[in-house]
Amino acid sequence: MSNSQKPKNRPFRPKTGAPAPGGKIRGTSAGGPPRGRGRGSAEASRGDQDEGARQPRSNASAIGLGDTGGRGNWRARKAQSGAAAYGLPTSGDALPTSATPEREQRRPQGRDAAYTEPQRLHKVLAAAGLGSRREIEEWIVAGRISVNGEPADVGQKVGPGDRVRVNGKLMPIRFQPRVPRVLLYHKPEGEIVSRDDPEGRPTVFDRLPMLRKGRWIAVGRLDFNTSGLLLFVNDGDLANRLMHPRYELDREYAVRLLGELDEVQKQALLDGIELDDGPARFNTLLDAGGEGVNHWYRVSLSEGRNREVRRMFEALGLTVSRLMRVRYGPISLPTRLKRGMWEDMPEEDVCALAGLPKPIRAPGPRKPPRSTPRRTPPKG
Repeated sequence: MSNSQKPKNRPFRPKTGAPAPGGKIRGTSAGGPPRGRGRGSAEASRGDQDEGARQPRSNASAIGLGDTGGRGNWRARKAQSGAAAYGLPTSGDALPTSATPEREQRRPQGRDAAYTEPQRLHKVLAAAGLGSRREIEEWIVAGRISVNGEPADVGQKVGPGDRVRVNGKLMPIRFQPRVPRVLLYHKPEGEIVSRDDPEGRPTVFDRLPMLRKGRWIAVGRLDFNTSGLLLFVNDGDLANRLMHPRYELDREYAVRLLGELDEVQKQALLDGIELDDGPARFNTLLDAGGEGVNHWYRVSLSEGRNREVRRMFEALGLTVSRLMRVRYGPISLPTRLKRGMWEDMPEEDVCALAGLPKPIRAPGPRKPPRSTPRRTPPKG
């Protein structure tokens, strides 16, 4: 048997403070002072008191709290009814205007978050640092929270135009417009800009990433045999802003012709040519050089009618052997974006394009922007 396992022969010392049979105090010897654990004769004398007069303390009183109403006595509060247990009004008719409870004042304020769409009330207030979601739900039931002057309901959502008050105090809840998503896609030749094609030809939507909410809207169109920059957005207002003629956004194309333009033809294209659906003209026309019978030009126009660029050259007896869109409004086709690949426009650029304020970044780490070109395999 090891030393640690050997029994220790210690003399028995009974506890002091309780009367022992025969009238002696436990832990005393005849003619000697009481033998206790560091307690003197004054403490030992208190042991002579009636044991029935000493009441056992509860857990709450043992840690310095009262048996009722203590901060740690959650069982007593739970036994009481609803809002009265927390000293809150039991009717939701009148909202108290007193100061914020001590528990709210001690709670640190959370991040000043900004929301882009309506959110549940208890989630917004919990994110502001006023309390936990369960506590805030209890405040809603107790009638402490109002929305636009009316008592709030559990599960209610609030938006940019709602005024939320807690104990009569207005809460600053910030909402900002939702930033749409803009996709840059390098369309190759041989794809149609349509979701349904009776001929079953490949469509550009087969290569786009999936959206959790909403759907992709093509900004303008490109012919089946035309390549280049094609924009997709998930917001109808932004799509209308980019396509409506009143905004007069330039579309720039790189055009390869079989042959060259003379000065008369160049001037005619700049002045305007009458087509079947009305006059059409180029805003700019620049010579980009070329070799052999093929010659390149850079042209721009503010309309997007069907096959408009090809029909303008065909009106002069010239054949377009290749057509590629290189710019749409302020957005140019990135050189790193190869055919059949797409990439997201940075959020700051999207805000500038849509006329929205720059997004407010919450403190802490954030996800890096998706600026790397990607390729989605065709469906089916």
